[in-house]
Amino acid sequence: MSTDAIAYYTARLAYETDVSDVAGELAAGTEGLVVVDTRNLESWEQGFIPGALHLPTREIAARAEAEIPRSARVVTYCWGPGCNGATKAALEFAKLGYQVKEMLGGFEYWAREGFEVQTADGVSRPPIDPLTAPKSGIACAC
Repeated sequence: MSTDAIAYYTARLAYETDVSDVAGELAAGTEGLVVVDTRNLESWEQGFIPGALHLPTREIAARAEAEIPRSARVVTYCWGPGCNGATKAALEFAKLGYQVKEMLGGFEYWAREGFEVQTADGVSRPPIDPLTAPKSGIACAC
């Protein structure tokens, strides 16, 4: 067993999470969890994770300490796997001393896996994309 591989994957799990895990924590009402949408206002208005805080990456340094308790566990997300906005935002939170994880898959996979999405019109649940999650809606248990 490679100790380098163990260290690498342990580190990844310490700083990354996925949409299913975040959905589970939100559903359980996990204390101290703050989910942060790091996209611009136009993107936010297209839809966001219910309960998320809208805090674009460029505003984190100026606003985070006033809006997010230092004891919070922050999870950042942006558009999706083709975007590194959540990584950049997580770095900004880390520089401020927050415990932070990046949500892999971003808003794209949140919606594709059929989790609730909020817009000005309310909350809806998009259909599950069978290429990203079981059609039953039951977690893949990976």
